[in-house]
Amino acid sequence: MAYLQMSILSQSLMRTVSVNVILPADKLAFPGMPQREEKPYKTLYLLHGVFGSHIDWVNGTNIQRWAEENDLAVVMPAGENMFYVDQEASHNYYGEFIGKELVELTRKMFPLSRKREDTYIAGLSMGGYGAIRNGLKYHETFGCIAGLSVAAIIDGIEQRTDDVPLFIDSRSYAESIFGDLRKVADSDKNPKWLAKKLTEEQAVLPRIYMACGLQDFLLPKNQELQKYLKELGYDVTYEEAQGAHEWDFWNSQIKKVLDWLPLEGRTAGMNSGNVGI
Repeated sequence: MAYLQMSILSQSLMRTVSVNVILPADKLAFPGMPQREEKPYKTLYLLHGVFGSHIDWVNGTNIQRWAEENDLAVVMPAGENMFYVDQEASHNYYGEFIGKELVELTRKMFPLSRKREDTYIAGLSMGGYGAIRNGLKYHETFGCIAGLSVAAIIDGIEQRTDDVPLFIDSRSYAESIFGDLRKVADSDKNPKWLAKKLTEEQAVLPRIYMACGLQDFLLPKNQELQKYLKELGYDVTYEEAQGAHEWDFWNSQIKKVLDWLPLEGRTAGMNSGNVGI
């Protein structure tokens, strides 16, 4: 399993961005096992949460091993604390970077499939919001979307104040990310607005997987969002399980996401400590 750590000069962000990639191109088959057909890899663009970074998913889960087993390429960009949306005033076009530029660049760099049905986006918390928002915004690129413990914070965001203990819950922070909070609900920064717009346009809708822990403070918002999407006619798989806003839950759920995705099928490869004995 190749694990690459890169820096990409982004036109959308006008700076260098850290991106890590899991690429099963060096996977070794056990003796007697058939070799994988030489063809482009299905790809998952995987987004981290607030306070996190591009190394979170590899440090916090078994995504590297499971990606190798499924012959899946995984691209993990740095998103800072910016919710993966476009911020025009500061030329921080995070949504454009995630949904368009990063896909185009990595397809040039690696043997990745260019098919919609082979291209997926997922994330946790802030990254779960980013995955659903950008998966819908760029629905012609992504065939499947997965949001874990989604930070579905748009409803009521205009009522925020600055009298809060944590800056990410403040009105000032929200305004720095989303702009005029009175306009967010009826804009493409609102996943619900995007979801409804796609149904009105009779677009080909992506499949969606959502999950949230029963002890997660975001549970009510996830329940409401998945219900809204289902009522619009989206194919939504939703799961609740024991767990809070924590890596044990996300580790178990990213495994279920890979089982849900239309991948090639699991085959173990030879790796450190695994020699087929």
